[in-house]
Amino acid sequence: MTEATRTNDRADSDESRYLGITRSSYDKVAGAYAELVADALDSRPLDRALFGAFVEMVETAVRVGAEIADIGCGPGHVTAHLCGRGANAFGLDLSPEMVAVARRRHPDIRFTEGSMTALDLADGSLGGVVSWYSIVHTPPTSLPTVFAEFHRVLAPGGQLMLGFKAGERLRHLDHAYGHDLSLDVYWMPPDRIAALLEAAGFTVDSRVIREPGEAERAAGQGRQAVLLAHRSTEPQEG
Repeated sequence: MTEATRTNDRADSDESRYLGITRSSYDKVAGAYAELVADALDSRPLDRALFGAFVEMVETAVRVGAEIADIGCGPGHVTAHLCGRGANAFGLDLSPEMVAVARRRHPDIRFTEGSMTALDLADGSLGGVVSWYSIVHTPPTSLPTVFAEFHRVLAPGGQLMLGFKAGERLRHLDHAYGHDLSLDVYWMPPDRIAALLEAAGFTVDSRVIREPGEAERAAGQGRQAVLLAHRSTEPQEG
């Protein structure tokens, strides 16, 4: 076995491990999490405005009715908001329990199971991808794989909306949403995320960094980031 093969095997093992941990953790908390975020967008006018702009950008850059995938959709509240904006959106999540909750809450919207590291979607099939805080449990070493998948499934000119925690910090959670679990949560510098997107073939169009709200500060949160980008070139070599 070559060193390259051993390295790839370790990487595959690490990926399987964090995906399995994330899946089982969100299976445990699906119901409680759904209640917590059900009306989260009601008090966030900036987020709602960004979603509206994103839907318009997809329609302008690709076409009206182009599919938008809400990847890491959780209980489907963002997917439902996008559909309410007139988007042709569906949700995809790693957790079977989250998908089940989303289907119960939003029976008229399509939800499916899947991993953002290996999307079961055809090349160039989407007009838009929303990843709303779904990379916060992804080890930074796995982000190039995720962003390459986002790039692959987007049509030329396809739009990406990426929300995440801004900073440089790793926090491990043993208990959350009323349950024992095991989750790593990553805060990541927006410049670093932008550079990874560009390496994957995206052009970054906008960066929005906002201060935490009162409830977020009380929960120990920091700045929040949203990057808007579009598919431009093929991924850079190396």
